[in-house]
Amino acid sequence: MKRNLFLAVFVLLLTACVQKNSIKIEITNTSNIDRTESIVEIDRQSFAGLNPDSIIVLNDKGIELPHQILYNGRETPQTLLFPATVPANSKSTYTLKAGIPCACPAKTFGRQVPERKDDFAWENDRVVYRVYGPALADEYPSNGYDLWLKKTNALIINQFYKDDLSGVASYHVDHGEGLDCYKVGHTLGAGAIAPFADNKIWVENHYTTVKVLDCGILRTSFELTYDSVLVKDKVLSEKLIISLDAGSQFNKAEVQYSGDCEKLNLAAGIYLHDKQGIIFDDLEKGIFSYSENAVSDAGVPAGRNYVGLVFTTSVKNIFQDEKHIAGVLDYSCETPLVYYFGGGWSQWGFDSDKDWQKYVEKYAEMLRYPLEINILK
Repeated sequence: MKRNLFLAVFVLLLTACVQKNSIKIEITNTSNIDRTESIVEIDRQSFAGLNPDSIIVLNDKGIELPHQILYNGRETPQTLLFPATVPANSKSTYTLKAGIPCACPAKTFGRQVPERKDDFAWENDRVVYRVYGPALADEYPSNGYDLWLKKTNALIINQFYKDDLSGVASYHVDHGEGLDCYKVGHTLGAGAIAPFADNKIWVENHYTTVKVLDCGILRTSFELTYDSVLVKDKVLSEKLIISLDAGSQFNKAEVQYSGDCEKLNLAAGIYLHDKQGIIFDDLEKGIFSYSENAVSDAGVPAGRNYVGLVFTTSVKNIFQDEKHIAGVLDYSCETPLVYYFGGGWSQWGFDSDKDWQKYVEKYAEMLRYPLEINILK
């Protein structure tokens, strides 16, 4: 009898141990849009029984998926990311368990580029962006986002800078993988944000500091600060966190202003280079899309480049002048505000202006109906 009791207790303990080291996750898609390799985020508490250094993620066919542990700039793990595929109006199940993760190629990257005037550049397998640093203070200081057009899944930032600075190949000319032909100057560029007052966008100067929060295979995120944001006779400070996921044309931007910023309005906008560019906006959906001709520094036509904005808070009104189309937003001082910006190219996934517009609309729809995550007991 004692031996049988011992065996029963042993089995129960073994079962509990197995359960602790295997977590089932059910992901539900309530929208009419198929979700393919959409990045989902699991909080640390949900997989507290697992060692974050020894986790594998399996789909319902037992195939291992790439994953990334996020730190968000802290010393301890905060969340876990992996790509989920869930057809429209259906559910998919995934398993987290102890194991040795596979070595998966990175699909995102970002770094400061001190060898090129303190740029901070970041990319994924779809597109490249950058912002300008203190070394550009005497030239074209701006908080605007620059957009590099690429037509390769490869990460190209390091090679493009190396080739350009060594005189091997300019990244302003397409040598087969893409180019930078987007001009920013003292504007918001491809979707940046700035204070709005006296019917004017108060475009800011270069960033003051930058800190990489995460740089991994599925997401790169970083924090920028701007210490001298001029709005009429006031000087504010700004903290901006940007994150870019693998497979996405869009970045998430979380902005927060401090100082004397009561009754402040903000404007997130797009630089209108081409007077023949096509603007589409839908305030009910909270979207802007813009299409224009892309031309290299050598004057060679390079198809069409695209920029878009998606707002998850109400847009107060649309502002347009000779340089910008922007959405004006009410803002509460020292409160984080989130919006999304992105870009694309007619030579890499978008055959027409209409295709880009559909992508922006689809992205907004996915934000309205996020995947629902349920940790199964």
